Amino acid sequence: MNNPTYTSRRGELEKYFDRTAAQAWARLTSNAPVGRVRATVRAGRDRMRGTLLSWLPQDLRGRRILDAGCGTGALAVEAARRGADVVAIDLSPTLVGLARERLPESLGLGSIDFRSGDMLDPMLGEFDHVVAMDSLIHYRAHDIVAALARLAARTSHSIVFTAAPRTPATMLMLGAGRLFPRGDRSPAIEPVAPETLQALMEETPALAHWQTGRFELITGGFYKSQAIEWKRP
Repeated sequence: MNNPTYTSRRGELEKYFDRTAAQAWARLTSNAPVGRVRATVRAGRDRMRGTLLSWLPQDLRGRRILDAGCGTGALAVEAARRGADVVAIDLSPTLVGLARERLPESLGLGSIDFRSGDMLDPMLGEFDHVVAMDSLIHYRAHDIVAALARLAARTSHSIVFTAAPRTPATMLMLGAGRLFPRGDRSPAIEPVAPETLQALMEETPALAHWQTGRFELITGGFYKSQAIEWKRP
């Protein structure tokens, strides 16, 4: 996607997760002890991952799934254990390398193809379902919908994704984050209302045959995110 705001933010995210935050992210996504704040983030992410997976068919044999923004691979592993053939991609080669190291010896009937790069790369092929967990929360609403439209063109059933909720608590946390020195900040999240995404979907010709499905707001401590399902009728 040639949108300059998407491209610029993608570069910031690649640098942050592959260099600045790689060690912290590796610890957060493991069983290692973490502080109280990160423990709430870990618990929230576990709950979100379970929610998104529950919105996919239980039996995923013969289904091809894109894990867009796979991080260290936890969701991809669970999908593969249910029989899916998963393409798991992330901007950070460091995190993808860690995902490969953590890959279990057996995935049952499924498989995982780990890659590093842009989740919108058309060379990744076509999919039955796309999962984008917390990989779009740093983009503005127009960029989110543009990215989803690109993915929808190659997806036959559903896209389940997360977006940062526009709530008072989220806005307060976002403001507090700006108090940290610039070098210690993660790329800012972009809170967006579901109604905004819905309106943009309806304005996008490439999404004319898609509709909004399930929605769930998941909050706990410092983790606040909304799960959204878009699907073909």
